[in-house]
Amino acid sequence: MKTHLMKNTFVITILIFGGWHCFSQGFVNLNFENAVITPDPSSPYYPNAVYASDAIPGWTATGFIGPTDILYNSASLGSTSVSILGTSGFPPALDGNFSIYLYGGGTAPSASISQTAIVPVSAESLLFEAQQSGTGTLQVSLGGQNISFSAISTGSNYTLYGGNIPSAFDNQSEQLMFSALEGANNFWNIDDIQFSPSAVPEPSVLALGALGALSLGFRRWRNSLR
Repeated sequence: MKTHLMKNTFVITILIFGGWHCFSQGFVNLNFENAVITPDPSSPYYPNAVYASDAIPGWTATGFIGPTDILYNSASLGSTSVSILGTSGFPPALDGNFSIYLYGGGTAPSASISQTAIVPVSAESLLFEAQQSGTGTLQVSLGGQNISFSAISTGSNYTLYGGNIPSAFDNQSEQLMFSALEGANNFWNIDDIQFSPSAVPEPSVLALGALGALSLGFRRWRNSLR
């Protein structure tokens, strides 16, 4: 019961602080909704290639054509790629009008997006929604340090992940990076990146809470049969 309450307290704390946008000062476009789709007619991938500066303002993409272009509503057929997905993309955006799609591929160490900004003073953890297709590794780092993250909850088309960040980064200018590591079947659709004022419970605590809820549900079902 105690672990179940801890999980609920963590979720409620996030809601009390007005959602996830109030702790994203410094970093911009964390939900990718600022996208402007401008095809690059000079690209050999035209019309699927769009200017990255318009499509993901605030972010730098690496692993495909470089920082100039990314793909729109599609992924490559083997080459490492970074894409911006809309509601008509395949797959579609996770939430709102746009999300980012990283494909590890086989031509670069990773497909990555990054930006450098001030980490909020009260930030304890980093949260993001993602949907993985295939198998492979997503690496998240802040200030050059990898963030160990785990699943917190699931939605209809995504998993909410969270990982604690070092307190030494508070109010410091650091690089935030998301990377789908090289792999022919490593696809990650990512959206709604947020800094949270609450620490993420250890995976074992979340697992115990889920197990307790499952056990309680089973007992209620069994008692209903008597």
